[in-house]
Amino acid sequence: MAALLEAKGVTKVFGGLTAVDRVDLTIEKGSIASLIGPNGAGKTTFFNCLTGLYQPEKGSITFDGHSLVGQRSDQIIGLGIARTYQNIRLFKGMTVLENVLVGQHVRMKATPLGAVLRTPSQRAEERQAREFAQQLLEFVGLGGEEETLSTNLPYGDQRLLEIARAIGSRPQLLLLDEPAAGMNPRETERMIDLVHRLRDKKGITVFLIEHDMKVVMNISENITVLDYGKKIAEGKPVEVRSDPRVVEAYLGPGVLLDTSGGTEKK
Repeated sequence: MAALLEAKGVTKVFGGLTAVDRVDLTIEKGSIASLIGPNGAGKTTFFNCLTGLYQPEKGSITFDGHSLVGQRSDQIIGLGIARTYQNIRLFKGMTVLENVLVGQHVRMKATPLGAVLRTPSQRAEERQAREFAQQLLEFVGLGGEEETLSTNLPYGDQRLLEIARAIGSRPQLLLLDEPAAGMNPRETERMIDLVHRLRDKKGITVFLIEHDMKVVMNISENITVLDYGKKIAEGKPVEVRSDPRVVEAYLGPGVLLDTSGGTEKK
C-alpha cells in the first residue's frame, strides 16, 4: 500500500520539555493503525502536530503529497484529515443532525450572499447536505435521532456522533483520540465494528490513540509506541505485544499484552 501520511523527525518542545522527540511515522493508505504509550508519552501532542493545533519545531509532515507544517487546522481539514478528541466536543445546544451539518461546512460552496438570498444552488446544496448527514447518522447507528439534542444522547452515542461529524468533512484520513474511552463492553464492540466499516465501506484510513489493549490488538494492522516522546517500537500487533521495550515502558515488568483480555502476568 502507498503511504498516505509520512512524518519525519517531528519534534515538539514546550519550554524545557520535549513532548515529541524526532518521531518518524508512516500511515499507509487504506490501513488501520494505532498509536499507544503510557500517559504523558506525547500521543495527543503528536496528533495536534498532524492537525495544525501545534506547529513542530523540527521535522516534516507530508499528507497525500502536501506539507502540513505551517498549515492551519481548517486548511488541513480541507486537505482531507479529520479528527475526534479525547474529551467529547459536541455542540451541546445543537441537534444531532445540526452537529453533522457543521462537519460538512468545509466542503460547502454557498456564499454568505447566497445564503441570505436563498438562491436555487444554495437550497440544493443545503438539501444535499441534510441528506448526506442523515446517511452518515444511519451509518454510525444514530438513525432516528436527528432532532435529539446532542447533550441528551447517551455517552457512547455521543462518541458515535463525533465520528459522524468528523466524516462529514469527507476525509481520507480520520484520527480518533481514545474513541473507546469510558465505554462499556457493548459500546466498545460497536466502536470496533464502526472503525472496520469506516475503512471497508467508506475507504477511510484510520489512525487512533487508544488505551484499551483489547481494542488496539484486535483492530490494528500496525502499532507505533511512544514513551517520553520517543518512538520505542513499531510493527504488527504480534510483534509489539512481545517487544520487551513496550512491556517495560508501557505496562511495567512482568506483564504481557493479551489480545483477548488486555494484560496478563508472566
